[in-house]
Amino acid sequence: MAPAGIPPPPAGPVGLQQVVPPADAAGNAEKAPEKVDYLNLPCPVKYEEIQREALMSLKPDLFEGLRFDFNKPLNQSFSLSHSVLMGSAEVPSQSGGILKVPHSSYEFGANVLDAQKMLIGRMADGRLSARVSYQLSDSLAVKVNAQIVNEAHFSQGMFQLDYKGSDYQAQVQVGNNAFYGVNYIQSVTPALSLGGEAFWLGHQRRSGVGFAGRYNTDKVVATAQVASTGVVSMTYVQRVSDKVALAADFLHNWNSKESATSVGYDYILRQCRLRGRLDTNGCVAAYLEERLNLGVNLLFSAEVDHWKKDYKFGFGMSVGE
Repeated sequence: MAPAGIPPPPAGPVGLQQVVPPADAAGNAEKAPEKVDYLNLPCPVKYEEIQREALMSLKPDLFEGLRFDFNKPLNQSFSLSHSVLMGSAEVPSQSGGILKVPHSSYEFGANVLDAQKMLIGRMADGRLSARVSYQLSDSLAVKVNAQIVNEAHFSQGMFQLDYKGSDYQAQVQVGNNAFYGVNYIQSVTPALSLGGEAFWLGHQRRSGVGFAGRYNTDKVVATAQVASTGVVSMTYVQRVSDKVALAADFLHNWNSKESATSVGYDYILRQCRLRGRLDTNGCVAAYLEERLNLGVNLLFSAEVDHWKKDYKFGFGMSVGE
């Protein structure tokens, strides 16, 4: 009992009130939104690679016939590659259709890869192609792509200068036929990046501009592109889990009034990877890579065009990393 003249202390919580916090402390208090530091945004992907997730799922390396790839590393940075393909080639017929004639090819390649440079060369069917990339610094890189063929005026070359900033990337391109191009992409939020491109083809007296946007989170990658050449492109990739991704794309050309849409999937299992797609042109495709052993992969490729009655099936093997 409290002494006379001193009020008794207030009654404390009883029963569950001792362990259950008040409603305001339990859940009614809203969390303050996380503040975005616009001076420390992530660096976006390159402008030319904004659709890479969708292309990985919707554009697998399909082939027809029998294919064998062999990669032999000679040291940590130098390797040789051999590729044999026995299948068929499509040639136009006088009636306007497509004829398939037997065709085989052999491709020889050499690769030099390390942390600073990359040199890749390929030779097949009288065609020589090469890619060279050299990292001048952490922000600046030089790239050269070239293709030399026996036919006159069909050889191509491209020089690229890439600059990588803290929250943006830029590229300058110079190629044969008086081609000049530039593109730039900038992060505007942690998930959204916007960019644009412009080119001038002096040989044909043509120019064009384009704009693009990319939205990227842990589960979703969405892109949109529009160009003055008349092309509108959109892609969407949903990462269902670490092993499953679903993808879709839409392509429209307002000059020819043609549109196409495709949906696909990318499923990665412990020993294999399965990719497939279905498009509005009536084409269904699937590509399977099965890992038999370390450095040995089994390849299956199938593509069925129901409207054109064209069927392509391929079986292959890849040896070497």
